[in-house]
Amino acid sequence: MKRYIIQSGKLKGNLTVPTSKSHTLRAILFASLASGKSIIRHYLSSPDTKAMIEACCQLGAIIERHQDYLIIQGVAGKPKVPDNIIDAGNSGQVLRFIGAIAGLISNYTVITGDSSVRHNRPVEPLLSGLQQLNALAESSRGDNLAPIIIRGPMRAGNLEIEGSDSQPVSGLLMACAFLPGESIIKVKQPGEKSWVALTLDWFKRLGIEVEHQDFAYYKIKGHSSYQGFNYTVPGDFSSLAFPIAAALITGSEITINPVDMNDVQGDKELISVLEQMGAEFIYDKTNLKLTVKACRQLKGRVVNINNFVDAVTILAVIGCYAQGETIITGAAIARQKECNRLLAICTELKKMGADIQETEDGLKIRSSKLKGTLVKSYHDHRMVMSLAVAGLMAEGETIINDIACVSKSFPGFCRSMQGIAMPIKEEEVNNGQ
Repeated sequence: MKRYIIQSGKLKGNLTVPTSKSHTLRAILFASLASGKSIIRHYLSSPDTKAMIEACCQLGAIIERHQDYLIIQGVAGKPKVPDNIIDAGNSGQVLRFIGAIAGLISNYTVITGDSSVRHNRPVEPLLSGLQQLNALAESSRGDNLAPIIIRGPMRAGNLEIEGSDSQPVSGLLMACAFLPGESIIKVKQPGEKSWVALTLDWFKRLGIEVEHQDFAYYKIKGHSSYQGFNYTVPGDFSSLAFPIAAALITGSEITINPVDMNDVQGDKELISVLEQMGAEFIYDKTNLKLTVKACRQLKGRVVNINNFVDAVTILAVIGCYAQGETIITGAAIARQKECNRLLAICTELKKMGADIQETEDGLKIRSSKLKGTLVKSYHDHRMVMSLAVAGLMAEGETIINDIACVSKSFPGFCRSMQGIAMPIKEEEVNNGQ
């Protein structure tokens, strides 16, 4: 087992942020469904990416892996029957996106995942949507969790699903694009709208026809066909949040790249929220660089985080630093991520002395002095990085066990943060320690 040990300290220097996981996974899937060859450059090399590549290969795509690019020969919208169970690993996106695409196949597809996916990632909206389009779609244990069994083919038509989780919505949009006819998707209680917007941006990029209103109604023309494409994956705003927070709570100035403020990733909204709390940034759009200026103090505020809910754990840490009270709302879906993130971050920050409490749909945090201690990762990459940042403002030493999961979105996190002078080290320990 590996662990991080963090001391308090200031930062300085330049950091290169990883490329976007969400764009990487969509690029691989859309390329796998294209006609002809695609090249994906600067893809994020992570366990989720590996799971998506292997799933798409099972569906008939031919994928050549190189150090910094992928060459993908697509299946022209006609995925084949997989010859084995598909393993989504720890990826909710792979589970829901591939689960939806499996509805295009005239035979059985079985998809499973790791313990977190099998016990914490509900699939009822996805299964319901597939069933409404005439596919067989079942949870093997009858508990609306993976493993799931899908048999198509779906028929174009109308469906209505609950939409607080964006992934089933995105997955069904993708699948309906390849059906032989027009489909209408109605979404009750649409949430995480920025991630559906990311999928719609890919539709626009590829010429897939869809009409939509307020993320609650979609009319998909179907019969989609597009050629392979070349794509360079941009920097990841979800990962950007951690060095930004680290700089702000330590009163440090750092520069981060590549940062494309024109990209549609929803997590860039965190930057606007932090500016409202008192943070100052300088953006160099020519060189795609973002400088975080040294900050004396942030002020707490009420934040509806639904459009960038992956930032809930790091915003909770920032709330400990900010003056007054920070109230996070719109985060109920965070309970269904790699772990129950609301409970997890509340529990671990309390161990460090934080004045924090869980609410029905978020968190309430008051300015707190933290003390270093031993904290848990919950096998969640965003928990690891958030607690590492918390260690920077804590008195004494903070230890985080079981940190290998950080490679899910930020491979080389420790090395990158050491590059901006963060006092963090990684070490191997025996399981008995």
